[in-house]
Amino acid sequence: MSNQTTVAPPSRLLQWLEWRAVAEFAQTTLASPWLALAPRGDGHAVLVLPGLVADDRSTELLRGYLQGRGYAVHGWGQGRNYGPREGVREHMLRQVERLHASSGRRLSLVGWSLGGVYARMLAHERPDAIRSVLMLGSPIGGHHRASNAWRLYEWTSGRRVDDTDGWPRPDELPAVPTSSIWSRGDGIVAWRNSVHPPAPQAENIEVHASHIGLGVNAAVLYAVADRLAQPEGQWQPFAPPAPLRLLYPRGRH
Repeated sequence: MSNQTTVAPPSRLLQWLEWRAVAEFAQTTLASPWLALAPRGDGHAVLVLPGLVADDRSTELLRGYLQGRGYAVHGWGQGRNYGPREGVREHMLRQVERLHASSGRRLSLVGWSLGGVYARMLAHERPDAIRSVLMLGSPIGGHHRASNAWRLYEWTSGRRVDDTDGWPRPDELPAVPTSSIWSRGDGIVAWRNSVHPPAPQAENIEVHASHIGLGVNAAVLYAVADRLAQPEGQWQPFAPPAPLRLLYPRGRH
């Protein structure tokens, strides 16, 4: 992970380019035939957590796609995500416990941006109930203000962005397979802050995407479906099929 003092927020240009999320949505519609070729799931529960000030409507396309791939998909059910306000963590833990108990199987967590930070925290607290964690453009390390959303976070949550009490440290990876999907074109979160340090059962998957487009981007959807389809105890790093390799850059971090 890059030194905290050297990571700046995404440029104003990248921030303006977040509008390309509209094009990403359109491209995903056209990509439906090859998205249907992604591995099918085994029916285990998947809890999808939205980003800052977003709600379950923002993850409808992602959840619908995963439902179609054979998973029991659930939204977070707390309205808009205004940050870790009182009761948010407790509600998510109860949801994890309920889904785990009702199915008798461990569930997977998919978190977009701040939702991925939540997912990481939940996996630390309940590794017995969590099967895998996938994060989309999540600020999991680096400088706390290397984001174009930190002021909004402080305003909505009532909590300082550098108040990390209760959050796992960047080097404290969950004891379950963890994938961070990130983009150098992210106009909200500095991409270096979404990259894991090297560790067993942890990986970084680079895509071409905006931050707002991560939940509707075809390359992201395919990667998420591929990761969720892995049998428990048989985790392997992501290896896209040859026809799709251009969608996943492998540049240096």
